[in-house]
Amino acid sequence: MSLRDQLDSHQADGITAMPASMHMRSIDNRVYRDLKTRIHSTLLDRIDLQVMESLTQQQLGFELKNLVEQLLEADSIVLNDLERKSMVRDIQYEMMGFGPLELLMADTTISDILVNTYKHVYIERFGKLESTDIRFNDNAHLMKIIDKIVSRVGRRIDESSPMVDARLPDGSRVNVIIPPLAIDGPIMSIRRFATKPLTMDDFVSFQSLIPAMVQVLQGLAKAKLNMIISGGTGSGKTTLLNVLSSYIGVTERVVTIEDAAELQLQQPHVVRLETRPPNIEDKGEITQRLLVKNVLRMRPDRIILGEVRGAEAIDMLQAMNTGHEGSLATIHANTPRDALTRLENMIGLGGMNLPSKIARHQISTAISVVVQIARLSDGKRKLVSIQEITGMEGDVITMQEIFAFRQTGVTSNGAVTGHFCATGVRPRFTERLRMYGVELPDALFEPSRIYEV
Repeated sequence: MSLRDQLDSHQADGITAMPASMHMRSIDNRVYRDLKTRIHSTLLDRIDLQVMESLTQQQLGFELKNLVEQLLEADSIVLNDLERKSMVRDIQYEMMGFGPLELLMADTTISDILVNTYKHVYIERFGKLESTDIRFNDNAHLMKIIDKIVSRVGRRIDESSPMVDARLPDGSRVNVIIPPLAIDGPIMSIRRFATKPLTMDDFVSFQSLIPAMVQVLQGLAKAKLNMIISGGTGSGKTTLLNVLSSYIGVTERVVTIEDAAELQLQQPHVVRLETRPPNIEDKGEITQRLLVKNVLRMRPDRIILGEVRGAEAIDMLQAMNTGHEGSLATIHANTPRDALTRLENMIGLGGMNLPSKIARHQISTAISVVVQIARLSDGKRKLVSIQEITGMEGDVITMQEIFAFRQTGVTSNGAVTGHFCATGVRPRFTERLRMYGVELPDALFEPSRIYEV
């Protein structure tokens, strides 16, 4: 029996009576939401969900359109053309997608969707937060959408398990936290990723870096030097990691390890691993550290760690020191020096009580370059520093900056002004690059060359 046949069998009963205020040509938002909720509830009561699942998305959308129009006509609810189309679209979104968030999910310019209870939905577009007029009916409505989202990825959320961090089928990353941990109501964050991965040419056109930096980074990746990409939240660490990975040879076996898979590597030989959270009995957890240890038995040419954040740091450094050259990882830190300090602290989390000097020596021999990326006050991302680790002096890891972005001011409309420049230091890794056929001209490191942006 089709959805329409199921509805026709109930037609004699009539649908739930609508208030007189709804029989008008123009209705306000509150009344519109009430009407949509009633129609949605009626459809849920009268159709077989198993029949829905047997239909394609196109067939289901067509059937729902006819059913909504039939319900509106059955109770003589008068809407103008725009309201009728909006009602059909919103019901389709409720039944087939993410409800009020569906329009935002379809907008490729949005990088983050932030839901602060049913009342407030914010988005990030081009590095700037914006408030939207998207609203849910109430927190119960929001919870239905959350349940639909997390159930699609095989997760559950309730009072006994009030937090979820997962990856959606389109690659977006979703984080949800609900009462009793979230005091005011359910909170959901969705991190979007471009359907078409950015390239280094895109970075240059966005003025996130300059061609001289591109030559150096490309050489570093080809010469299999271990690199750490450091930056704050939303600064573009994962995006830059994706771009750098494009310089890895197609003949190499690359293994990636992530909490929630976000990387979009283009190489033909990529093995993707993802951690697993504990179940409701607090068992079955697979951490990044366990995956790093297992990867060493998988004959990787390169290991890419989406983000180092805990005890896996010591295993990653040991892998870098024992032949797994050209490995890449990201870390949350405000400066390259802070990134090394965080790595040192993470070594302690691994249960190895190493003296500070030994831990720092381990870091200095494992990592060759720290790349710092930042999101500036105007929302733009820029690669603000490339620093080479040169060794140890006493108990201190020594570093030298190769390229930098110097901010000079802010315009009246809030845009950051500044310039990229070389520091004049010729890095030690040029000899390693030459061994791999990468020649960097001396003029590349000339400090007098200023690139205004």
